[in-house]
Amino acid sequence: MDQEQLDIIRENPIGSGFNAFFESFTALCNNRDILYSGEALGQLNGGDFQNVTGSLLLALAPLQASRLLLLRGRTLSSHLSSLFVALDSDAFDFGRVRPLLQAVIAKEPDDKIWAHIYRLVTESTPPSRPIASSVRQTPLLRNTSSFANSSEHRKYVDSVLKEELGTMYVGLPRFHETFFGGVAGLRTASEAVFERCKEGNNPLFDGNGWARWLPQAKEKDVLNWFQNIVQQLSQVARDHNAGATPTRRPIAQPSKPLEGSTADRKLDVGFVNDPTAKKSSRYHWTHILVPGELKSNASTDGSRTWLDIGRYAREVLAAQDTRRFVLAFTLCGPLMRIWEFDRLGGVASEQFDINQEGLRFVTTVLGFLWMDEQQLGFDPTIVTSDGVQYIEIEKDGQCERLIFDGVIWRAPCIAGRATTCWKAHSDRDSRTPLAIKDSWQCPEREEGGALLKEATNKGVVNIARHYHHYTVRVSGTTDDVEGNVRKHLDITMAENYPDGGSVAMRATTVSISTMGSREGRSMASRKRPASQTGATLPPNKRPCSASPTKVDSNTFPNRVHRRVILRDYGEPIFCASSRKALLAALGDCIAGHKSLYGVGILHRDISINNLMINEDERSTSWRGFLIDLDLAIKERREVASGAKGKTGTRAFMAIGVLLGEHHSFMHDLESFFWVLFWMCIHYSGPGKDIGQTRFGDWNYRRERDLADLKKGTISDERDFIRRAEDFFTPYYQPLAPWVNRLRRTVFPDGRRWEKEDKTLYSRMQDILLKARADPNV
Repeated sequence: MDQEQLDIIRENPIGSGFNAFFESFTALCNNRDILYSGEALGQLNGGDFQNVTGSLLLALAPLQASRLLLLRGRTLSSHLSSLFVALDSDAFDFGRVRPLLQAVIAKEPDDKIWAHIYRLVTESTPPSRPIASSVRQTPLLRNTSSFANSSEHRKYVDSVLKEELGTMYVGLPRFHETFFGGVAGLRTASEAVFERCKEGNNPLFDGNGWARWLPQAKEKDVLNWFQNIVQQLSQVARDHNAGATPTRRPIAQPSKPLEGSTADRKLDVGFVNDPTAKKSSRYHWTHILVPGELKSNASTDGSRTWLDIGRYAREVLAAQDTRRFVLAFTLCGPLMRIWEFDRLGGVASEQFDINQEGLRFVTTVLGFLWMDEQQLGFDPTIVTSDGVQYIEIEKDGQCERLIFDGVIWRAPCIAGRATTCWKAHSDRDSRTPLAIKDSWQCPEREEGGALLKEATNKGVVNIARHYHHYTVRVSGTTDDVEGNVRKHLDITMAENYPDGGSVAMRATTVSISTMGSREGRSMASRKRPASQTGATLPPNKRPCSASPTKVDSNTFPNRVHRRVILRDYGEPIFCASSRKALLAALGDCIAGHKSLYGVGILHRDISINNLMINEDERSTSWRGFLIDLDLAIKERREVASGAKGKTGTRAFMAIGVLLGEHHSFMHDLESFFWVLFWMCIHYSGPGKDIGQTRFGDWNYRRERDLADLKKGTISDERDFIRRAEDFFTPYYQPLAPWVNRLRRTVFPDGRRWEKEDKTLYSRMQDILLKARADPNV
């Protein structure tokens, strides 16, 4: 090493940086009844040795010297992160790590330890990987909004949420500046508050860090400490500036489920707008402004904790219908990250030690207390005044106010289109209901609003008619994730970006989408700690389709916030007041699909929430109609638009679509059958969902498995009739023979269709018409 490197090592001592490693190694030796020494390494099995190596890399990566020392143009932290990524590789030579481990265990001088580190990374650092295909905009196969009548059991939801989130990029530079930089007076106030924290005989912060911080504290103690320190910092801020009177406080109720979830969901800690918040207070997910996850152990800053915070962010986004994104945080031991979740997934700040970077911690806490609603992620274009919620649009050259009457639907997901629908009316005409639909669309896709306007102008029937559409603008610019929400944060600078990144990577960075499949793959088939359960592999498919005509191979994903106003309003078809009304609406929807396809537009998303019914005789809306053209395509563009991507809600997807066939109108007609089949099983009357059934796992099955299940369901008439007798609710039993007739028509001889046949439209409609005439129906 040269003199400059030695100076960096001398000026940035390791100090207590290995404490967590020593504790982990000591515990392992005690568990294995091995004497603590360098010789103990020779008595460990392969899995234990791998775990020890991972634990050491965990300790090395965040050290200041690691961030400053360079090798071949990259920081040592970056090289160490590449080593961690390679730990599961069969080619990894653990023998090269032994000298470093022995030096650390023997507590050799810092310069000798760093010499071992240089030798290790020089010999072992794997070559850089090419840019992962994950950042290309290919179809998202599953997300958590696609569940139909699901109980949302955690083990099922988590597997889909991992896939939905893909790679969660962490360690992004400029993260704090991006999300906290706009908070008025935050920097000056934080510096003043931090200085006050260091004053007096019993300062809140001293050379050892924050007062009453217990390194070995249990999770409950960490929660109590966090609540107390936030209140103390808030009080110091008020003393500094009498005008700074935040109304927010943290709540910590880790054993009490919050209201508003489909399944019971608990939250470690969160900021709420309630200055009188108490442990006994009851809260709903609509109250949570900033969710947090606290762990007592620094080594837990990894995939499982990240999935936990992602699960909380999903609940917040689902419950708060005007939320564009969510800020969150994780605190694992003293190691903190700030997170942001939006319609592309989740990204996080660099990890920092709150006891070493006290000012940064103060800035973070005060930022969460002082941010305005727009900075917290709420949509500023939706205004609330005197209890009335509204938006303003410019239509035909005139300003018009649309007043919200209530939420119709909010997609419970993080990444994806995240559709939200509201019932509304114009301030000019309170008697005519409108529907407002927000969604985050792939920029290369044709706008659903434009397609809808074209269909309306061409006289398409039984499709929700166009009233207005536009791209939402926030702060004077187009509201998109990459530019307006994330302010052009560069994910290629993330610690876990596939080329190794340019910043130190905590060895815990993983692809969430691969977490479950990688656990337990250590050399001795032993599970590694939660923070070491995987590394960044080529991540899963992203939420937007890759159009070879518009998207360059290196294009990063993005989503644009678009709004469509419809002049037809209804309820989902499962709310039909009678079986005959349902059959009539279903026939109308099929007619709408045929009419839409007649002008060259293929819907491609026939699902239980996109088939609508309006039974108000005074209404000018269609009786039965289709909504949502976000996934629709013009037929002539089917190949160019990437239509082979699997689109729609999994339970209603046609068998051929599940198998990857190009999407045909025949597939949509098959989806109408699956919608009716599903309703007969899951509803006991108008809008009466019976909850989980044995068919609920269709929401989570892999494509080919589900295709096989569906083929088995329709292949034999006797078996199908028996299933209908066993699983159709009593309310829908009278439809069983007619659903079977539809099965015979859609699946001739119990098989999938082999060639397109437009007469299928009229044949299905004819069956529905005859069913309505059946006195038993």
